[in-house]
Amino acid sequence: MRGKSVLLIIGGGIAAYKSLELIRALKTRGASVRAIMTAAAAQFVTPLSVASLSGEKVYSDLFSLTDEAQMGHIQLSRSADLVVVAPATADLMAKLAAGLANDLASTALLATDKPVLMAPAMNVRMWNHPATQRNRRTLEADGARFVGPNDGEMACGEFGPGRMAEPEEIAAAIAAQFSGGALIGLRAPDGALAGMKALVTAGPTQEPLDPVRFIANRSSGKQGYAIAQALSRAGAETTLVSGPVELAAPAGVKLLKVTTAREMLAACESALPADVAVLTAAVADWRPEIAANSKIKKEKGAAAPTIRLVENPDILATLAKHARRPRLVIGFAAETDDVVTNAVAKRARKGCDWIVANDVSPSTGIMGGDRNTVHLITATGTEDWPDLAKSEVGTRLAGRIADALKGAA
Repeated sequence: MRGKSVLLIIGGGIAAYKSLELIRALKTRGASVRAIMTAAAAQFVTPLSVASLSGEKVYSDLFSLTDEAQMGHIQLSRSADLVVVAPATADLMAKLAAGLANDLASTALLATDKPVLMAPAMNVRMWNHPATQRNRRTLEADGARFVGPNDGEMACGEFGPGRMAEPEEIAAAIAAQFSGGALIGLRAPDGALAGMKALVTAGPTQEPLDPVRFIANRSSGKQGYAIAQALSRAGAETTLVSGPVELAAPAGVKLLKVTTAREMLAACESALPADVAVLTAAVADWRPEIAANSKIKKEKGAAAPTIRLVENPDILATLAKHARRPRLVIGFAAETDDVVTNAVAKRARKGCDWIVANDVSPSTGIMGGDRNTVHLITATGTEDWPDLAKSEVGTRLAGRIADALKGAA
């Protein structure tokens, strides 16, 4: 980010306090930051705090005799490389969507010719309101991109989507803009995958030893379900093949429930053809050669039974080489050591297009948790994503998928 300039518009909401940490993160990376604060924002953080961290004057008055003598709002909006709105309140989103300009923040947004990145923050009901979603779609159609909001507990005590993305998430999105020249992969606009078919696998498989015992793993399925939801929201006809998990089917997604690896492969093949397959399921590599028809009893003094294992089908490699291969095949690599190195080797070995790798060491808490830190490995290199809510990982991956499929169309 060195040498880059960010115009940060701070909206009025409790999440405004995060803007201070965002400024620090951007300055640490070498970017310069100038800030516009709405009158409401000044109720939550002081202009002095923002000025102290940014090292720049803070702007707030559209009718300033000094600032506006040289058309300050025009200069502010066009001298930056990127305009970031954080927090982007429902009010600021509505103003820009409607083309209103009655204060410095909304006027600068309307006058800019630079990319705009919005980090929404509001009550869950406000975010889900049809008016806000209509405004979001309008802004996306106009070229604005979004990072977040995340799911979580609100200051008001409610829970759901509406929490502003964390400062490091926003900083990473800004870095993507400056390194790639476009705000890629942050969100797939509604309809971006319309007319396309997506296949997602999620959760563990269970391989029976007998009618009451099985071999499995700790996968919760949360990441796969989040990806399926994001692809469906982007307009893809989405089939989710899920191992045994305690999660509700995402809205608009066709759910196929399976238990074993062989059942999962059969369900995946039945869902072909597809444009993209995202295989997040933690499939058991082996299964017992013979599953007992009745419970294996522990006999006093008897030796423990010997269980012979045989290899399960490799679903990722099979679909990557399938006669009806999806245009984009994405695997997941859950590793405990040498995460990126092992994932790069896995991508080549399996013949898939991308690998999403993550560290599932017990200390990370990722298995069963709500957050994830992943590395996206493609033929061109590795993207290191920050710590994100699993819902945000799904949103960003859907955005990258939309970019890739549209580019290959």
